[in-house]
Amino acid sequence: MTQTTLVRPLALNNKASRAPTPHQWAQLRKSVFRFIFIFAGAIMAAALLWEGYKALGAATGDLIPFTGIPLPVSSSDNAMPHIWTILTALSEPTTGAGGQSLFGYLVSQLSVTLREAGIGLLIGAALGCVLAVLLRELIILERGLLPWLVMSQTIPLVALAPIIVVWAGAAGLPSWVAVTIISAYLSFFPVVINMLTGLNSPDPVQVELMHSVSASRLQVLWWLRFPSAIPNLFTGLRLAATASVIGAIVGELSAGTGLGIGRAILTAAYYYSNAPETLYAAVLVAALGGVLFVQIITLVEALVLRKRNTHG
Repeated sequence: MTQTTLVRPLALNNKASRAPTPHQWAQLRKSVFRFIFIFAGAIMAAALLWEGYKALGAATGDLIPFTGIPLPVSSSDNAMPHIWTILTALSEPTTGAGGQSLFGYLVSQLSVTLREAGIGLLIGAALGCVLAVLLRELIILERGLLPWLVMSQTIPLVALAPIIVVWAGAAGLPSWVAVTIISAYLSFFPVVINMLTGLNSPDPVQVELMHSVSASRLQVLWWLRFPSAIPNLFTGLRLAATASVIGAIVGELSAGTGLGIGRAILTAAYYYSNAPETLYAAVLVAALGGVLFVQIITLVEALVLRKRNTHG
């Protein structure tokens, strides 16, 4: 009896049950509402801490109560604008943007960054999966290459990004390609490590069972190791999504694209003394964009693993 004869009936039986059940949709909605509630609560808590810190600084002259030690950060409006000042700045029109509000302008710039980060994430994830399979199947390659992959992540990004920009420019590539390469560079490593862990996660008994039915190495990889690695893959993708956004922002600062939330943050930093709330607004929108990017991966994970989560 071959592996194919064992697997095909199972696959055929599962086809009819692939549609989400009402219970699974209810679980998914519950997860979404839980995230919204926790996220809104975290935002409110951060806003209260921010304003509480400012109130404390105003009451004590920026000193820690009952001591003469100054607070770590000044509570002045120049260093820490009020939350409502930042929100008001988001609704005001931006000069040079056709009367567009600051929020609309920042969202349009964020969309450029997320597009670059998304392409970089796809490239990094594909490269990470391929490398993980090679490292799993070729032990010699794992011993020789894995230490270098770890070492590659110790290179400071601020030093590496200009080099990538110069190389991309010398090759005649547009600046956004350099940003995407930087994003892919940061995102591939979490995928490699987590995917490799997932590929090695099947129980030895399961592997022996596959071998007992004369399954080839490729069949073991496809039918056993890949399904076992999917949860680990999504763990790596969530980490990689965060890294890809960071890489895109840093890449925009080095590449001089003129577009992207990174350039918007840099521009706001130039005028910080005149309008500090603009810089905080740009950072806030960038942070919310990063959270949204990661939550898209989390939503896809919930959809892909809904059966596993239901039975787990």
